Amino acid sequence: MRRTAVGVGSLALAAVLLAPSGADAAADDPTPSPSPSPSPTATVTATPLSSDTTVRTFSYGSHARQRMDVWWHSTGERRPAVFIIHGGWWSGGDKKYTTSISRSYAQLGYTVITINYRLSGDAPWPAQRSDALDAIATVRRHAEVFNMDPDRYVVLGFSAGGHIAAAVGTYGNGLPGLRGVVGVSPVISPLTAFTDGDEGGDAYQRKLRKATVALAGGCGPTQCPKIWSSMEVAFHASASDAPMLTVHSLDEFVPPYQSELLKQALEEVGVKMTIRTMPGAQHSAPLYREVGVAEGVQSWIAARLAK
Repeated sequence: MRRTAVGVGSLALAAVLLAPSGADAAADDPTPSPSPSPSPTATVTATPLSSDTTVRTFSYGSHARQRMDVWWHSTGERRPAVFIIHGGWWSGGDKKYTTSISRSYAQLGYTVITINYRLSGDAPWPAQRSDALDAIATVRRHAEVFNMDPDRYVVLGFSAGGHIAAAVGTYGNGLPGLRGVVGVSPVISPLTAFTDGDEGGDAYQRKLRKATVALAGGCGPTQCPKIWSSMEVAFHASASDAPMLTVHSLDEFVPPYQSELLKQALEEVGVKMTIRTMPGAQHSAPLYREVGVAEGVQSWIAARLAK
């Protein structure tokens, strides 16, 4: 039986799911298909938010990093979902670092999914995007189990996770059910980050340059133009993409003009994008904790997920 990027066959989350074939998810349609009901592989050690809230960890692939925490409510109508993708230079980080953010969205009544993905040391791009697509498709496929509305979800990413989220947002001709994408300090343009991190860049910019090369499998833009083109979010904008919101600090090492490149590309095809700029140099989660940022993101998400 043929394997696709979202897995087929005996797809039961009680065991590790079929691993992706290793090919880019772009080769296959990530739209979910029927499969057996999932079972948890582990329990997240967290106090329940309410009597109807369950939190579990599930596998969506065979690699140890292909895990996701799902927070869901067993009562009431089907809930819209928020998928959260952590940062960490594509080479580190973990879903556990977004627990407080995940909890806040679960408290707002959403189904929440926090995703781990293969890091650049595990597999080069586009494995990270493929993993996010796999996780989304798996949850949508089991939407009834999680009391989730598969046609109403957003993706929220931080830093390198913001790059993955934005890449999901411009994947193909738009994903079914995706209502919006939010990036907090997202690395929208690895090519720009590569250029900014030359000898004139500061320590963080130079580190980000190295991280983009590692993401590309150790290959620079001139040596591997196809990979770098695939990594460049704005190159894939289409009229069916979901609207986007990005938030940057004015003086952080992932500057707002990275998002401006995507905004121009999206608006040329009729997709709305909003860029919010905050004073200072805070990056990623610390920026999200700045006064008004989380509330603004939550309001934007609520508007996108309204029926």
